[in-house]
Amino acid sequence: MRRRPPHEPERYLLVRARRRITAQVAGAISVMLALVGVMAYCVITSDQDASARRDLAVAAQRALLSRPPPCVWLFELRDGAVLSSPGAPAVLPVRAALHQTAAGRDSRVGRIEISGQSYLVRTQWRGDVVVQAAMDLRYQAAERRRLLRTLAVAEVTGLLAALMIGQVVARGAIAPLGEALARQRRFAADVSHELRTPLTRLHVRAQIVARGLRRGTDPLIVATEVDRLVNGTRQLGDVVEDLLLSAQFGQLRRPFGPVDLAALAEELALAEAARAEAHGVTIEVRRQEPGGHVVRGAQSALRRVISALLDNALAHTGVGGHIWIVLSGGPETVRLDVRDDGVGFHPRDAERLFTRFVGGSRSGSLGLGLALVREVVDGHGGTVTADGRPGAGAVFTVRLPADPGGMARSPYLPETADHPAAQPGDPDDGPRPEGRGVPGLPGVRSGPGPGP
Repeated sequence: MRRRPPHEPERYLLVRARRRITAQVAGAISVMLALVGVMAYCVITSDQDASARRDLAVAAQRALLSRPPPCVWLFELRDGAVLSSPGAPAVLPVRAALHQTAAGRDSRVGRIEISGQSYLVRTQWRGDVVVQAAMDLRYQAAERRRLLRTLAVAEVTGLLAALMIGQVVARGAIAPLGEALARQRRFAADVSHELRTPLTRLHVRAQIVARGLRRGTDPLIVATEVDRLVNGTRQLGDVVEDLLLSAQFGQLRRPFGPVDLAALAEELALAEAARAEAHGVTIEVRRQEPGGHVVRGAQSALRRVISALLDNALAHTGVGGHIWIVLSGGPETVRLDVRDDGVGFHPRDAERLFTRFVGGSRSGSLGLGLALVREVVDGHGGTVTADGRPGAGAVFTVRLPADPGGMARSPYLPETADHPAAQPGDPDDGPRPEGRGVPGLPGVRSGPGPGP
């Protein structure tokens, strides 16, 4: 059985609401068109009848018996004999009306049906002669039928136009609701994704603290882990605050300031050390220069960028694998590479990895984290790209505009003899030589030097 997407009921409600609005708008326009058509038909038929009666009265009063108007026949009653116009129908005149008028002085006007044909008949006195004028109404009936057909075509055309107008109006009316529902789904997806990694990190850290307390580990080491746990909860609060700001304003509104990407990389490598060790993965942070890795941005947002890239690398790197975070600075751009020797991906999927809710990530999931990475990087005026090969690892490259005063503000100092720099290497050439050790964190190494 195919599993329905979670937003399918919402889509059904939107479609139903759009159809209802379309039907209501189309119905209202159709009713208006029908009313206009009925009014037009009534006015035109009334005018036809009035015009026919007027023409018939003029013909009965003035027309010659031998030359009546078109579609009109004249009859005269003289001394008991009836005279008729040339070509008059055999069913005419209406003799009863002639004799009734002859017996009195009143005029008679009426519509009669004879042999399936309609006639308008007027009988009156003209001087000392009784005259009867009869008008054939077949042409008026034909005009009314044409009018009805025209009105019917206009009604159908108007109904189709009303349906199109209803569609446009319905889409315009439903669009804000659809956008609101899309924002709601997007916010829920962002929250679930953004909180997953910090909560996992805090859970692992809390397990380490719990094991240390049960085993009677040195209190100083436990206190260090507790401090990291507290720092993780503060960062989690920053994530929640950014998500709330994003929900309210549609984008990150925090003021930008100088952010050292190298410091963030070291911090997150330490934060992920426990999880990396549990997965048998080594994380190395390398700087090609001792400084110059400062950009302008929102620190919490950039922290989430590196965190998402690290989380993605950890999810796709097997036991004994390596993850390298390589930073390089320039006068205008700071570059950060997150490289792993994991499962990799096909080059044709590079762009799809950054698409929301589209399959194509290396694990077959939705790739939401990488989509958020691109959104944050784009908001900082930078770019993010991906490159990889199946079974040969992957590298994600973030380029951000450098802060002009970054060199002066960098907290890094040159390496000392107690902390020698790590040797360069390549992930494809085998294990990398050990870099500067981080006490208590065997899964993380850091040092300057060229990247893999």
